[in-house]
Amino acid sequence: MRRSEQGARASCDDRAVSPHEHHHPSAAHSHAHGHGPAAPVSRHLRKVIAAVLIPFATAVAVGLVLLWPGGAPPHKPSGVGFDQPTEQARVIKVAEVNCADVHAEQQPQPPSPTGQPPAGGADKGKPCQQTTIKVTTGKNTGRTFRTVVTPDALRHYTTGQDVVVSYSPKAPKELQYAVSDVDRTLPMWILAAIFAFAVVIVGRLRGVLALVALAASFVVLTLFILPAILQGSDPLVVAVVGGSAIMLIALYLCHGLTARTSVAVLGTLASLLLIGLLGSVFINWALLTGNTDDTTGLVHGLYPDIEIRGLLLAGIIIGSLGVLDDVTVTQTAAVWELKEADPSAGWRKLYGAAMRIGRDHIASVVNTLVLAYAGAALPLLLLFSIAQSSVGTVATSEVVAEEVIRTLVGSIGLVAAVPLTTLLAALVVSADRKATGAPGSDSGAAIGEEPGAGPLAGVGVSADTPASVVESRPGRRGGRGGRGRRRKR
Repeated sequence: MRRSEQGARASCDDRAVSPHEHHHPSAAHSHAHGHGPAAPVSRHLRKVIAAVLIPFATAVAVGLVLLWPGGAPPHKPSGVGFDQPTEQARVIKVAEVNCADVHAEQQPQPPSPTGQPPAGGADKGKPCQQTTIKVTTGKNTGRTFRTVVTPDALRHYTTGQDVVVSYSPKAPKELQYAVSDVDRTLPMWILAAIFAFAVVIVGRLRGVLALVALAASFVVLTLFILPAILQGSDPLVVAVVGGSAIMLIALYLCHGLTARTSVAVLGTLASLLLIGLLGSVFINWALLTGNTDDTTGLVHGLYPDIEIRGLLLAGIIIGSLGVLDDVTVTQTAAVWELKEADPSAGWRKLYGAAMRIGRDHIASVVNTLVLAYAGAALPLLLLFSIAQSSVGTVATSEVVAEEVIRTLVGSIGLVAAVPLTTLLAALVVSADRKATGAPGSDSGAAIGEEPGAGPLAGVGVSADTPASVVESRPGRRGGRGGRGRRRKR
């Protein structure tokens, strides 16, 4: 009868071990958790992690409520630069005309010092294009106006092409509209659809959740961070609160409400604090104003109360957040998988193995950041090269020094995130695992076992497994009937 009951339990309980595993308790542990999702840590450690993260999440929620702007402040467009109302329009006619007839003659260019022909000489004698454009949105829908495109212009138009026009109500009627850009709605939406399709096909459910998290990030950015800064709130405080909200939403939505994700959150938070501290120190020390381009100057002119230095630091924090998430999640996952592969590994061994992974990650991420910033500033670097300025002059000029400090501060935070997150993950995943097998081993109970789960935790059997099954497994420290001594916590 007992053999029959034992066989039934073995067939129903998916955690029953094989005969080979009877002699290898660690193998049983690997069988129980080898290919499934990461098991949580013990209840005690979950409480410790919650004691840290719940107040932090509460503070972020309170910050969102207190700083919530309720929309961007009312603003009357000035008509300068980007601060112009725009409408949609369409090209309805393109005709070739003599440039002299429309007063668009090219001015003669002086010869270059090297004797080369002047720029634009190849276009001399070519006809101009007179384009008729019809406004399709706004209160002046249906109005048409003309614009002339010279042969050396970088942008030419075709009949039926959609464009964006700026509107200056104070200008003379014939000059109120001007083409400011082309309409790129269709190619942008198609590219976004291809991106979403690729993410969902490869990532499946995780890909869908990642897209939802991306949408949530844009919501926080457009509905909270930007309007709150325009309302006059401290850009640094807004960036910290908004960035923390984005971090919590993205990480927990994409990776689940688990201890592993919580460790990544803690590592990201610690690195963001370091980036904020270093950024504040070096922005002030290097006497950066943050007002290095026309866009920033326009924003400061329209909203003088905005702290431009704080805006610069806020940009550094938000810009570093996305890459930090990648580093901390990767390192935490590496530690968890290493523990699953070798349950007997202590935290020192886990830390050393995961750091070998992390060093490769550091090398690639830092190079990625530097090249990304260099690519964005490539036209500026070309201007310095044309001026034949020295490297020292270029690097210490404010417009370049701002990007250098942004890059280096963010990179330091990324570098620090690897050992911080790895150490925290190694300590968490190894905690509450006392020796139950060979001396010196810390394989102990499975990660997800609750306190008081019984002496059978960690070998893939439940506490109600019959005594005859337990007695057939050597190496167990129990008495008759499988009533082994419970491990004290």
